[in-house]
Amino acid sequence: MAEHYDVTIVTVRPGTHPQALAVLGKTLADDAGLLACWYSEIGALNRILIIRKADDAAAAIESRFAALTAHSPFGIGEFITDLSLDTYVSFDFVAPLQPGAFGPCYEVRSYVLKPAGLAPTMELWRKAVPGRARISPLLAAMVAVTGAAIRFMHIWPYKTFDERARLRDKAVAEGVWPPPGGPNHLLAQQADVYLPASFSPMR
Repeated sequence: MAEHYDVTIVTVRPGTHPQALAVLGKTLADDAGLLACWYSEIGALNRILIIRKADDAAAAIESRFAALTAHSPFGIGEFITDLSLDTYVSFDFVAPLQPGAFGPCYEVRSYVLKPAGLAPTMELWRKAVPGRARISPLLAAMVAVTGAAIRFMHIWPYKTFDERARLRDKAVAEGVWPPPGGPNHLLAQQADVYLPASFSPMR
């Protein structure tokens, strides 16, 4: 069964993410649905990625509206330069996200797919992920169902930056990744590496 996730990406002013995270540690402390709060280290900098469970669509919308109408969204309005709030639906063959120690290096890859590219991408991944997962686990593969289409996000945890490079090279060398024909369905790609905030349930 596909899981639903509320994905928030906050961009803050350069050099302010430690202060923003200190505040978020308090404002998100009682959020039972919180799964991850990470900050970018490589790629698009000054970003904070927040992932929550989104089992109740109406509640998710209410939460977003409350954030947007607040004097200081998430308590960090003074630091924010950009903000996106989206719902993502996971591929049905990927295990649900759970709290735990999987990183601390999380590679978040964001793709824009061609029109009609989602269904074939899902089938290619369904076939290829088991082979790739024997080298290192896939944490998430999900598609945005709000906002600009067609955005596909997948997340890979690694112990170190060096491990990331080594295992990615190994997957390519063994021919298990990327899925054959997969890049044919892409319009754009972005890769960012995030590290967990001290209070992140996924760390």
